[in-house]
Amino acid sequence: MLSVALVGGLHAEARTAAVERLLATVPGSVALHHDLTAAAGRGTVTRTVRDASGVLSMDETPLVNDCACCALREDLVPELERLADSAVDGTARLAVVELWDSVEPKAMAEVVAAAGLTVSSVITAVDPALLLPYLGNGDDLAEAGLAAASTDRRTVADTWARQLEYAPVLAVLDGPDADDEDRALLAQLHPTARRVELPHGDLAAAALAGFDVEAAAAAQHPACALLPQEADAHGVGTFVWHRRRPFHPERLYAALEDLCCAAARSRGRFWLADRPDTLLAWDAAGGALCVEPTGPWLASLPDAAWEMVPPVRRAAAALDWDPEHGDRCQHLVFTSPGLDREGLAELLDSCLLTDAEYAAGREAWQRLPSAFDALLEV
Repeated sequence: MLSVALVGGLHAEARTAAVERLLATVPGSVALHHDLTAAAGRGTVTRTVRDASGVLSMDETPLVNDCACCALREDLVPELERLADSAVDGTARLAVVELWDSVEPKAMAEVVAAAGLTVSSVITAVDPALLLPYLGNGDDLAEAGLAAASTDRRTVADTWARQLEYAPVLAVLDGPDADDEDRALLAQLHPTARRVELPHGDLAAAALAGFDVEAAAAAQHPACALLPQEADAHGVGTFVWHRRRPFHPERLYAALEDLCCAAARSRGRFWLADRPDTLLAWDAAGGALCVEPTGPWLASLPDAAWEMVPPVRRAAAALDWDPEHGDRCQHLVFTSPGLDREGLAELLDSCLLTDAEYAAGREAWQRLPSAFDALLEV
């Protein structure tokens, strides 16, 4: 049986070190890598298959819909299936898929699992010294030569944040340029991750440990994501802000720039007074914020509809239930060196409804100016 381990991340040197470690320590393992660097110019994507001894094959696959990432999806599964067939005679038991720089592991893990193949691990390779520079880089991927398609509008920062936070395993290449602040930032951004030190850590065990694609997707949903807890170490802080009163849309909108620049990374869920039934996701990195609706708060649904909600979502709501507002809440988490907790709390609290506004009731709340319409593309 073939197991598939995905190794990704924008830190190319760390990623290469992780792949080399797996090839050296897992007998019969092979690595696949689709190079998307020159795809737009050539109209093709280069696929390389290698093992510990060197390159086994190198082929090109055409672009699909002018999208290098689409070509990767179309080519990856057939190649893995070929390797799975060869695994019957014991020639390959682990396929290491080295993802190209800006490819996000969530999409690839779901593609592989949907094909009936076994995803045994998702690993993001990290150089702690590069963590903050990448997390603070608000440039578009296209400007950095890392876009996977002509329509790719992601930034370096938000792509790196998702790569880091999705993976349950971090392969850490800790060099002389990294310091205690870098390591503390990594620990606070992803406190539940299993960390394996490169080049000598036991990455093989982590690569074969098993991976639940559905559970990983649920863990990323803002309604039930396991967000970091309060922390403070080596000048790096994590501040958790939790309230049971809705935001005034205009005041929050006016404060967005200051809030986005207050921390290297912030995420969570929130509710606006004029949208009482909509759970909104907050995702900020590199000074840029993504706000999007992610469905209803469970408190807004009739009882019969709860049976259609995944159990993990129901459990998360039950743990955070309020007699008056149900699961509606503000739950935002900010992580950064030099974090100003008091300033953040004061600014966020000033964006909530005042006592008088709150007392006016929901009908009055919904008549407040809808300052977020443009941002939510309503």
